[in-house]
Amino acid sequence: MRNFIFLFFVVGCKDSQQIEKHQGFAFGTTYSVQYGEINVSTDQIQMGIDSLFTVINSSMSTYLPDSDISKINQGDSLLTVDIHFTRVFEKSTEIWNKTEGYFDPTVGSWVNAYGFGPENKPEILTDQKKDFLQSITGWDKVKLTPEGTVFKNNIATYLDFNALAKGYSVDLLATYLELQGATDFLIEIGGEIVARGKNPKSSNPWRIAIDDPNQNEDRKLIQTLTLKDQAIATSGNYRKFKIDEVTGERYVHSIDPLNGAAFKSTVLSASVIASDCMTADAYATALMVMPLDKSIEMIESLPNTEAYWITASQETIKQYFSKGWNK
Repeated sequence: MRNFIFLFFVVGCKDSQQIEKHQGFAFGTTYSVQYGEINVSTDQIQMGIDSLFTVINSSMSTYLPDSDISKINQGDSLLTVDIHFTRVFEKSTEIWNKTEGYFDPTVGSWVNAYGFGPENKPEILTDQKKDFLQSITGWDKVKLTPEGTVFKNNIATYLDFNALAKGYSVDLLATYLELQGATDFLIEIGGEIVARGKNPKSSNPWRIAIDDPNQNEDRKLIQTLTLKDQAIATSGNYRKFKIDEVTGERYVHSIDPLNGAAFKSTVLSASVIASDCMTADAYATALMVMPLDKSIEMIESLPNTEAYWITASQETIKQYFSKGWNK
């Protein structure tokens, strides 16, 4: 159910400094890397970008049968994972605890069973099948050992880091650019963004915009904001909502990772600002399935973290903001 992101960049027109820009495809989506002048060739920067994508794919791509995560999903309990897998695993544990289980990288088996996965083939969910899926779901059923191997209580438990791997990759690219001497840059992968410094063309903070979900064709902005030394991630389904024929209510299909139940959610999108993109990415995913009042309370309790929700009723779109959103 992830990920319809509607963020784009608003740049100034004052041509005070050259902006280098790299664009392409990675992780099944688009990416953009923009930065001010540095004493490193664009070819070298592109080589670094490509190398980082290769490393992350070989570690965490569920689409590559020989990646580390695919081997673990196939039952390899002796494989020693790399530092990237370790960082994402540890962040998953942190967010799983903070969200009381609403963020769970083992929920993919339920997603596929309901037909919401890549193959779009729903299964017949008998009580026996549901019991089995529930028995293999839960982040507490997975452990990273001191030796760097992954232990699963049940060999069938399926790990999927798609909900935060893009955010982690954005953070990794940010570190890479900083090591190359960049201080002003904007990195985006599939709508997950890190901004550092200022826009070199305008000498102002980087500006981004979020689409209005009421607009199906011509884009109209519902929120604009500035980012400086921050990250933002958005999770959403608001181009996939359905309308109840009886009540007229807009809703999207979501899955409760606590019990595997499919339910109608009126949360169309959730955007999270945090100090790093992996954290923002994971929380944005959790906010799509958490009860709204519970998610607002949680965000308000987190340091350096803000959120923005778009929800739907019968004919109206409602917006909710945490207290420090874009201040």
